[in-house]
Amino acid sequence: MKNKILWIVLVLVIANLSPVSAQQKLTTFILIRHAEKVNDGTKDPNLAEAGKKRAESLVSILKNTPLQAIYSTSFIRSRDTVSPLAKAKSLSITEYEAFKPEEIEKILKDFEGGTILICGHSNNIPWIANYLTGSEKFKNFDDNDYSNVLIITVAEKAKVTSVTWLNN
Repeated sequence: MKNKILWIVLVLVIANLSPVSAQQKLTTFILIRHAEKVNDGTKDPNLAEAGKKRAESLVSILKNTPLQAIYSTSFIRSRDTVSPLAKAKSLSITEYEAFKPEEIEKILKDFEGGTILICGHSNNIPWIANYLTGSEKFKNFDDNDYSNVLIITVAEKAKVTSVTWLNN
């Protein structure tokens, strides 16, 4: 666990040291899929026990990472994934609509130069990564894969200075 924390902190430090024009501010996005959910047949299930543990682990993994904002879709599983972290960081959770370029543009504008965590789903987190990088590199995550963490640092949309893909 300590190695994961050190690794993430190191990645964020290195990402912010990337060579960029002195006038450009680097904005770092930490993109995560919601944690494991209960398979109860509903469209908006709660987190499973494994998901609750994963949500709690975000607190220790990101405890030394300054965050300016935490975003989540309106689904229970997404909000509950970031709730422990939001509480630990004394931040509110802001809802966003998936697949809306204007939402990402607003986040870029509002938190330029900051670090933002966005929690979403197996299809919209890769979409956000593709939008930020101006590519089609990231495919939808497997439905049973909850471990992807994408850290993307941008000077502005499609001018990516760093992409790190971790599995926790």
